[in-house]
Amino acid sequence: MRYIFSDSKTWYNLKSYVRKNRNNPTNAEKIIWENVRKNQLGYRFRRQHAVYHFIVDFICIEKKLIIEIDGVSHENKKDDDDEREKILTEMGFKVIRFSNDEVLGNCNKVIKRIKDILAKQ
Repeated sequence: MRYIFSDSKTWYNLKSYVRKNRNNPTNAEKIIWENVRKNQLGYRFRRQHAVYHFIVDFICIEKKLIIEIDGVSHENKKDDDDEREKILTEMGFKVIRFSNDEVLGNCNKVIKRIKDILAKQ
């Protein structure tokens, strides 16, 4: 089954960015992906998935959960991130954010939090 969250024109415009992001993950994204892929948490996750006109880092469609990993590029974009999160929330998604430092410094704590949220969704 295909899950399309963007219209075809938006997907066409985002497709190259999605592929670039998938092929060049940050270290924090690699760590999270290795822990959530292949139903390791009991649910299927996708990475670098287009939703509306955004590319989200990780998404569990079944639980409507989006995981964002914020690196250096997010430091001066708090207002943009807040607006993006507001739109995604209005679309019915729960958005959780972790910094690169959180993931790199204590991955087990991050994964536990993701598991706890999945259990409550």
